[in-house]
Amino acid sequence: MSSSLQIQRVESLDLPELQPYRTLRRPMDHLKEGIFVAEGEKVVRRLLASGLHIVSLLLTNEWLETLQKTATIPDNVAVFVSKKEIVETIVGYNLHQGIMAIGKVPAEPSLDGIVRSAPHPHLFVALDGLANAENVGVVVRNCSAFGVDAIIVGETSSSPYLRRAVRNSMGTVFQMPVLHTPRLTKTLTALRQMHRATVVAAHPHKESSIFTTNFPGNVCIVLGNEGEGISREVLDACDAHIAIPMMNGTDSLNVASASAVFLYEVRRQRRSQTPT
Repeated sequence: MSSSLQIQRVESLDLPELQPYRTLRRPMDHLKEGIFVAEGEKVVRRLLASGLHIVSLLLTNEWLETLQKTATIPDNVAVFVSKKEIVETIVGYNLHQGIMAIGKVPAEPSLDGIVRSAPHPHLFVALDGLANAENVGVVVRNCSAFGVDAIIVGETSSSPYLRRAVRNSMGTVFQMPVLHTPRLTKTLTALRQMHRATVVAAHPHKESSIFTTNFPGNVCIVLGNEGEGISREVLDACDAHIAIPMMNGTDSLNVASASAVFLYEVRRQRRSQTPT
């Protein structure tokens, strides 16, 4: 850690600079300001290693001493150190454990930009109507685990930069290109027509099975709302509607679980098709 780092010890959370930490229950306000919250040791460490712009850190003295030995904090980051009793007044202490950070949401990429930067064949995931930020975070983590190249967030979905989404992604969102689109159907059509991608809807109760479907070339998997699934408009913009076969009368999986099954199968096929 740089010796020029400016550390401010605070006796209360009333400073204007600490306002984002006092308003954790208003995540949409954070997005409007272009910031996000990182909570807990692993997430904060991944933020520090990500290269994203970090506005500030709020942590206990014990965590400061640990980071001084094991991490690098950029000089332009405001570091606020407070007593455990004060930090405990922030909602969710059992999750953030006395170490939090505020970061800047990165600049929005373009569709052309994420396609150009992705390896070929690329694998994208699109979100349609995912309302639960925690589900979005787990989907992001699954996308990272299975090598998704970018996530496209439709106009009716929660952002992966909401506080609970960041937390449930375990910070993997910091390395994931994210495109928020004001019209998902338009973006999916552009992927199909201009970028030669196959757009596949993860849609239950269809005869076409994920286990009998090939996923060659550029692919975008569309995931839908937790209760209603994918909207009719978005379904009409997809090339295929594919289901995960169910047993024992089970009608569907949680969207996060379904994303893991779909992405695993796509990667399994691509590994088996790669010459050794």
